[in-house]
Amino acid sequence: MFKTLLLVLAVAVAAVLIYAALKPKSFALSRSAVIAAPPDRVFALIDDLHEFNRWNPFAKDDPSLKIQYESTASGQGAAYSWVGKKTGVGRMEIADTVPSQRVTMKLDFSKPMEAHNTVNFTLEPQGAATKVTWAMSGPTNYVHNLMTTFLSMDKMVGGQFETGLASLKTLAEKAP
Repeated sequence: MFKTLLLVLAVAVAAVLIYAALKPKSFALSRSAVIAAPPDRVFALIDDLHEFNRWNPFAKDDPSLKIQYESTASGQGAAYSWVGKKTGVGRMEIADTVPSQRVTMKLDFSKPMEAHNTVNFTLEPQGAATKVTWAMSGPTNYVHNLMTTFLSMDKMVGGQFETGLASLKTLAEKAP
């Protein structure tokens, strides 16, 4: 009986390890919200990193967070680095912007796990409102794939995106 139990356990562990090895080598997730504000107002709250961190759920959720802004705070080349207990260690840089339409960022984590992702915010006018889509994509490694076999990255990070978009909506709709 004990040998059978060990064999079943070994097969189950092997199946999980094989499943993780066969998962895609990249990920992508996104969330959208419609904000009752014009694209230029919404864009200003994303393209300026000081404004971005007023509503960024990852920054708001880590009281220990220390942010160091680099020389430029907005537009292409603007960047900041951070250290936090919940958020780890990393750096974000605006790689490209198209005013009132798109902001593309490079998101690099060094701790707790190294990761290099791309973040895109796209803004689409919808009458007097703006549809904002927050998307993130990047490569995955075996450890990431093993971890996401048990934890849904889409649910974890997607939930944070939803929280952030709600905060962005509140700020943008309050602005004059």
